[in-house]
Amino acid sequence: MSSPPGVEKRKATAPISPPPTKRSLQSGTTSKGALERGRNLANPKSVESAISNFFTPTSQKPKDRTSWSERKDDPDKPATLLVGKYTPETESKETQLRRKIAAFDLDSTLIDTSSGRKHAKDALDWRWWDARVPGKLKELYEDGYHVAILSNQGGITLHIDPKQKAPQKHTAKRLEEFKEKGSAVLRHLDLPVAIYAATGKDNFRKPRRGMWDEILKDMGLEAKDVDLEQSVFVGDAGGRVATVMNGAAIVKDFSCSDRNLAHNVGVPFKTPEEYFLGQAPRKWERDLDLVHYPLGSEDAPAALFEKKNEKEIVVFCGRPGAGKSTFYWTQLEPLGYARVNQDTLKTREKCLQAAKEFLDDGCSVAVDNTNADAATRKIWIDLAQSFGVPVRCVSFTTPAAVCRHNDALRSLNKSLNPEDREVLPEVAFTGFQSRYKPPQESEGFQDVTEVEFRFRGTPAEYQIWARYWL
Repeated sequence: MSSPPGVEKRKATAPISPPPTKRSLQSGTTSKGALERGRNLANPKSVESAISNFFTPTSQKPKDRTSWSERKDDPDKPATLLVGKYTPETESKETQLRRKIAAFDLDSTLIDTSSGRKHAKDALDWRWWDARVPGKLKELYEDGYHVAILSNQGGITLHIDPKQKAPQKHTAKRLEEFKEKGSAVLRHLDLPVAIYAATGKDNFRKPRRGMWDEILKDMGLEAKDVDLEQSVFVGDAGGRVATVMNGAAIVKDFSCSDRNLAHNVGVPFKTPEEYFLGQAPRKWERDLDLVHYPLGSEDAPAALFEKKNEKEIVVFCGRPGAGKSTFYWTQLEPLGYARVNQDTLKTREKCLQAAKEFLDDGCSVAVDNTNADAATRKIWIDLAQSFGVPVRCVSFTTPAAVCRHNDALRSLNKSLNPEDREVLPEVAFTGFQSRYKPPQESEGFQDVTEVEFRFRGTPAEYQIWARYWL
């Protein structure tokens, strides 16, 4: 009978050692401190084994049973997902599909560095996060789970850009070291497990569900076929806040991406401390919690803006990703406003020229730019005065975290990105914040309308929006 994720069926904590012939590529940890902590399952003589193995003829060395391949998120771009599949020598011939998935982050969840450094110094610099890890994964496999490893690896590159400034030799070395370490981890487990490593910032990167979907493809399953309640994702990026335990300060998690991936695919989430050690959950929080932005009523939305003058200029003000363009298409375009937008026209001068032409033709104009400060907004106020028309302002108060979410969502979903915009650099957000001054009527506006963020799309669009993308 299946045991719930994270509940051990037996108390044994003895490490599961790999076959003697396979110990030569295990972790190179030999420090007394690491061995005393009992967290390194590698052979204490691993260094000697590695040296001995160096002089072993190739024909006598054990076969590397991990095959590596690459996959694309976009058919028009280079591959960004690295997949390493391990095939045990005595592979079982299963006829029944496994419908429970136990997926794990790699670094700081299944393994740590044996050197104590934050980042591994080479392919041998690793040890199990805890002595119980390999035994627990073996239990899961025997209990009918499909076991997989999902890891963000932004530090490695699959296809070197010839224009990059960093030495290409160093880039290639990091990739080979990751493969060597990954092969060693899988060889220790000696189970039909695959590592999925996302090297780009596309749909494969956690918390986006691209790697999870690749697991389903490899299993021959559709999402509806997975037993989500019994499945689990375990990772250290759980959004836990800083705390003090037993007199020692514990820093906050670097992100909440692992917990958010579990949310996106609909499975329970556990930290490694909860799953492997049985510790109680710590307090955690997200920078953006989508529960605060539910889908609104399906009834026709009330008009958020009305035209007051026969001809006028409406100046938008708000962060990138605040919803300005969507507001134009749903609220102002139906009222006959012409749009000028610097993302499409590229320069302010072209925006001004387009606005003048629209005004000459008798059209009202919506200025769909960020317009962060009074000096920038004054350019449009002056234009309105030169044409003798009123100028109004719409101020978007969308929180910064929602704006970043919207920007990532837009760049990764073509159906929600009609203008094919690329993801914005961080400076676009920090630059706006450094210049931002809330608009005031005293600047010369007839009125200032504030617009709070609410998701106003369709239920189908909300299913995409309500996933975590950062």
